[in-house]
Amino acid sequence: MNKHGLISAVADNIGATKRSTEEVVEAVIAAIQTTVAKGEDVTVIGFGTFSRSRKAARAGRNPMTGEAITIKAKNVVKFKPGKAFKAQANK
Repeated sequence: MNKHGLISAVADNIGATKRSTEEVVEAVIAAIQTTVAKGEDVTVIGFGTFSRSRKAARAGRNPMTGEAITIKAKNVVKFKPGKAFKAQANK
């Protein structure tokens, strides 16, 4: 399912228009992105937690030449599913 499919499913589920549902979905996504970008976790009980983590610089190799390179440190986004989500996924 892509974002358009999600918007359609939510709109059908709550009986709202797709346009108003799209605004809500976009607002939720934007709020999660902004909060995680600030380094704060976003926890949705029963669904999961979005968090930001720092990945340290490390040594790597260029696959074409075999030359040793340094891969820069970066921030990564992690998602840890909640208990209810895990349980539903394993039915």
